[in-house]
Amino acid sequence: MFQIKRLEEIGEIESIQQIEKEVWNMSPIPIHQTYTASHNGGLILGAFHENQLIGFQYSFPGFMDGKSYLCSHMLGVLPTYQKSGLGKKLKEAQRDYALEMGYSLIVWTFDPLESVNAYLNLHKLKGIGASYIENHYGEMTDSLNKGLPTDRFLVEWWIRSDHVCKPTSRVDLKGYKPLVETKLDNFGFPTISREFEINLTEDIYVIPIAEDFQQIKNKQPELAKEWRYKTRNWFQTLCENGFAASDVIRNPEGRVSYYIFEKRRNLSL
Repeated sequence: MFQIKRLEEIGEIESIQQIEKEVWNMSPIPIHQTYTASHNGGLILGAFHENQLIGFQYSFPGFMDGKSYLCSHMLGVLPTYQKSGLGKKLKEAQRDYALEMGYSLIVWTFDPLESVNAYLNLHKLKGIGASYIENHYGEMTDSLNKGLPTDRFLVEWWIRSDHVCKPTSRVDLKGYKPLVETKLDNFGFPTISREFEINLTEDIYVIPIAEDFQQIKNKQPELAKEWRYKTRNWFQTLCENGFAASDVIRNPEGRVSYYIFEKRRNLSL
């Protein structure tokens, strides 16, 4: 059983630094920054198991076009607990605290090719992939990002919206033909075998991404680059023409997950 609570004291906040090191293998955020943000509209949550800190979530306030929102910057869970559902629990707690604080929108970024994150963010939490940012952080040297441009989806999580609070039925894949066909190579990794033109005349588009992207990066870096640059083109085209990624559907047999893109005006924001 996990316990999640807000961290506000310097000593509590300092404890998240060890998790940062273990998860990302990089220098942690300075305490003076996280502590200050937490007392000025920001939010830091800690997840505990048997009184041991095993995960955290860090957010700071953002402001644009006359409106404030919560910028969800980091969510880290110790490797032993990464398939326990704790990430979802931290995000749900973040939503509850944000509602109490008066926020309607939470935003964050994630690598569009990390299928587990995509499934959590869009399918479970019902955020939307609102825009695609090319090489957002520039070159990074940590173990998860080294070797490829740091492209990101900007997720918008409208926590008071019908799309989140009163979700409608999900898209049935049987009714739509993916824009890309894939096949497994000799290593069992999905490769791009055929592409179809994005004609921008449909209301819904389905696009696959490979599962186990980190394994592909480690074992077949050229294939990883192909997935990065191909998906960049497809996703940018759709986002720039009024579409947003609204869901992710898994296909374990093909070792892919499918992004569902819908006209943004059709999403209840």
